[in-house]
Order: sequence, then structure tokens, then C-alpha cells
Amino acid sequence: MYAQVMEGLQVKENGTYLDGTFGRGGHARGVLQQLGPGGRLLLMDKDPEAIAHAERTFADDARIAIRRGSFAAIADWDATAQGLDGVLLDLGVSSPQLDVAERGFSFGKDGPLDMRMDPEAGESAADWLARADERDIADVLWTYGEERMSRRIARAIVARRTEIPLTRTAQLADLIASVMPRGKKQEIHPATRSFQAIRIHINRELADLETGLEGALARLKPGGRLAVISFHSLEDRIVKRFIAQHAKAPPGNRRLPAPDAFVPTLRAIGDAQRALPEETAANPRARSAVLRVAEKLGSGTGEQGMKEPVRREIGRVRETSGRSDLAFPVPRSLFPASIGGEA
Repeated sequence: MYAQVMEGLQVKENGTYLDGTFGRGGHARGVLQQLGPGGRLLLMDKDPEAIAHAERTFADDARIAIRRGSFAAIADWDATAQGLDGVLLDLGVSSPQLDVAERGFSFGKDGPLDMRMDPEAGESAADWLARADERDIADVLWTYGEERMSRRIARAIVARRTEIPLTRTAQLADLIASVMPRGKKQEIHPATRSFQAIRIHINRELADLETGLEGALARLKPGGRLAVISFHSLEDRIVKRFIAQHAKAPPGNRRLPAPDAFVPTLRAIGDAQRALPEETAANPRARSAVLRVAEKLGSGTGEQGMKEPVRREIGRVRETSGRSDLAFPVPRSLFPASIGGEA
């Protein structure tokens, strides 16, 4: 998806770009190659290991500025105040995070049940599972993992923790597999959806995405491009809905007073794009990747155009950067009507 991202961003030689999910810098290097001496590249990431890698790699490049933190705080970084020509968000967990057992993201390798993108902030998955009540666990599994067996799994977790603490990824994966219905062939590991859900909750991923999208829109210059790569349907629905909200007038209702004239602030660039066959062959994780690109219309940057709830959320990010203990209600409209937790 590298080539599609570069095409979508339309990098200008002297532009200013932000990579809000640096990871190990694959996309950042691509942007940097197209920037001239007057260009600038801003890098963000929650993960201290990613930031350390960025500092080692780009320490001598005056065009680069680095900030450790969530992209939810894009609009709070002074370096973005003069406006951006492009913003890239590559969502989800990076390959280095998945491949290191000690990070606790994957059940493929046994490790501590952590799952924090910033292991120095917030609450680990093990700590949350040790204190959360059964209903809260079930709600997280259903809402963020679309797990039909959410209540059954939550009940098993609460019962098991009274006997022994859940502190390892293999422990949790085996427990989840043990309570799944027998006889039906599973296309994916029985714990996949639950691990995804817990990770999203622990890291406030969807909350940060909504706030980060608004921050990106506020900081983009007219003509600036927003490129977002999603890896599961919950993320992609939020991105798709956000672009549509700012690109298309809402449907009218004859029973209500006529709304103010709609002024679009974004233009969708093409349809959703998926990884090319050669990319998925080289990296199977790319199979679920979806890229959406939009261009900012109008004039001006700043927080004035943000909705009040988003301004409040940015204030919360400023005050509680790195915390993951706050609930995030996701609108039910994001989820298929058929999804529900079974007993």
C-alpha cells in the first residue's frame, strides 16, 4: 500500500507533512525522499520504542521534528499550527509490536498480558481484566471485537481470576478457546476478536481516531491531503463516516426547519483502496488494510471549525495524555444490527 499512500498524499517538495503513526518509518522515509530542503516532516507515535528509533534514524535531519504521544493531540502540537499539507495515519498495531512477545499484543507467542502501545502509561490488559466487572468486559468484547460469545467469555474470565490471576497471553487465549462452541470450524483463532477488543479499549484507539481526524482536518491547509489506513471494520467505518460528514450534505427532513446551507470541507479522493496482490503475498497482514484519502477544501486552519465535543476531547487529551482508563461510547450505528453477545 506504500505506492498508493504516496500517490494519495501528493507530496510537495516544500510542504509540511505529519506521520501520526511512525512505527518503524516506512512511510516517513517515502515522504522524506520527496521533500526538498524547505520541506518539513513531523513524526508522532505513542510507542517509546518507535520514538527512540525515529530519533536514532533522523537525528541529523533538520527537516524533521519528533513528538512522543497520540495523534489525538495533533492540534495541540505547536509545530502543526502553521498548517499541514498532508497527514498520514496508519492505524492499529505495528509489526514490531506484534512480533515481540513481551508487548503482549499477540497470542501467537506467549508473553505478559500488557497490550499497551505506550507501556509506560495507563493500565495493562492484565490489570484491567483483574478489576473490571463481568458486564464491562462483555461490553468491550462485543463493542470493539464484535464477539458473539462476549458474555460467555466475560463470565469465564471473572470465574478464572478468582482461582488464578490472568497475566499471560497464552492463559487468556486458551481460556477463550475453551468456552467456544465445539464442532464448528473456526476461520480465525477463537481469541482473535477478544484480543482486538481488549487492545482497542486499553489504548483508547477509536476515541483517539475520532479526535485525531478532527485535529487533522483543523490543521490541514486547503488542498492538503488526509490518508488513513485502517485494518478492521470499526476503524474504517469511523473514517468513512468522517469523510462523508464533511464532504456531503446530510439528508433533509421536511418535518424540521431547513438547515443552514452545507459547506463541504473535505473531498473524497477516489474510493477505498486495498493492498495490491504482491503486497499481500509479501505481508499477509496487509490483506485487511483499507486506505481512504480526502482533500481539504475551503480556507484556514485551526480549532475554530471543530465541534464543541471534539474541542473538549482535545482538552482531555492535553490533560490526560497517555491514559487509557476512560470509557469511550461508540455509536451503535457503527455496528451491524445482527451483532450481539450470546450467553
